[in-house]
Amino acid sequence: MLAQYIMKRVLQLIPVLFLISLMVFSIMHALPGDPVGLMLAGSESGSVSPERMEELSEQMGLNDPLPVQYFRFLRGAVVGDLGTSVRLRQPVTELILDRFGSTIVLSMGGMSFALLIGMSTGVVAALKQGTWFDTLSMMFAYVGVSLPLFWLGLLMILVFSFWLDIFPPAGQAGWRSLIMPSVTLGLVSSGVISRLTRACLIEALVEDYVRTARAKGLPKTLIYVRHALRNALLPVVTIVGLQFGGMLAGAVVTETVFSRPGLGRLVVSAVLWKDYPLVQGIVLFMSTGYVLVNLIVDITYAWLDPRIRYG
Repeated sequence: MLAQYIMKRVLQLIPVLFLISLMVFSIMHALPGDPVGLMLAGSESGSVSPERMEELSEQMGLNDPLPVQYFRFLRGAVVGDLGTSVRLRQPVTELILDRFGSTIVLSMGGMSFALLIGMSTGVVAALKQGTWFDTLSMMFAYVGVSLPLFWLGLLMILVFSFWLDIFPPAGQAGWRSLIMPSVTLGLVSSGVISRLTRACLIEALVEDYVRTARAKGLPKTLIYVRHALRNALLPVVTIVGLQFGGMLAGAVVTETVFSRPGLGRLVVSAVLWKDYPLVQGIVLFMSTGYVLVNLIVDITYAWLDPRIRYG
């Protein structure tokens, strides 16, 4: 039954991905201005002749009707061909894959920090409800959610790089250069996870199955871990997946602040260069990644809760 549920969810992705590609294509073509003129102005010095603009338009297929351009774009995306960067003169897919590893490492570092801090503080706050630790941890969660990423990143560079000289301020040189970007990216998510974990665990601790386990005389550790926490984590799994997908977008700011060569920094550069194919390819790639992360979350949820796959 789980295999059937997975197949059903995978088939549902096809129209979703189709709509994403259509939206990305439509938004890029709805931007004001002539895309060829914008790209040539950012990549070639001096005045651009009408012949040169017409030549590039013909090469990129921009003279064709929009439906023809879209299906050509869709056909290429299916086989992994997202076009060629006008500024860098390299395949967009090659540029994305070259930077994707750095972004994934940063996102996983941020999520690891968020899970470690968020779940641990949420569990302890629920078990010590109403104490000073509960109040302090919830204050920490609210502060974490409220802080802007760029401000937090600059603050960490100022304190831990310039004042204390513990971590390098920028770049990608070993695990030490990953600490501050990961903490910056994961702090917001840690606050969300902490609050949700606390609320779900408090609700689970008053359920009938927990009272029954206590009446049987089971050890507290077994009750908390096997019965209460396992059921309380079901909503947390969903929010973790959404937060991880959001980290791919948050990496744009974090990678720019810490000068890390990832997808986020690449898309910022592509926008500044007005590199039409590169922006379109990165947005489509990141959107598809977000959808796939949610698919993994749905499958994990169905594995943890059999009621989902039979619903």
